[in-house]
Amino acid sequence: MRPAWASSFKWNDKVFRALVVAGPGGLTPSTLADQLDVARNTLSFHLKELAHAGLVSIEQQGRNLIYRAEYGRMDGLIGYLTEHCCQGGVCEVSPSKTCC
Repeated sequence: MRPAWASSFKWNDKVFRALVVAGPGGLTPSTLADQLDVARNTLSFHLKELAHAGLVSIEQQGRNLIYRAEYGRMDGLIGYLTEHCCQGGVCEVSPSKTCC
């Protein structure tokens, strides 16, 4: 049986990836929901989680909210994970067989 957080992580990952791919222009929640084929209320939960973690920023443009990936925060997280991987030992990184 999968832990309860696994499903949330899967969707947070999908949402964040979509925002990274969208670039600095970001996306509205309705565009994201259509791209990911997910209910808007479910998407709202995941966007709040990502924003709370500082991985996503929100900008009000008129009546729309624009969500953007925070690339600086993403780079910092990747740097931290890279620095602290393998319990401080040398890591052997093998190429991934899948791409984003």
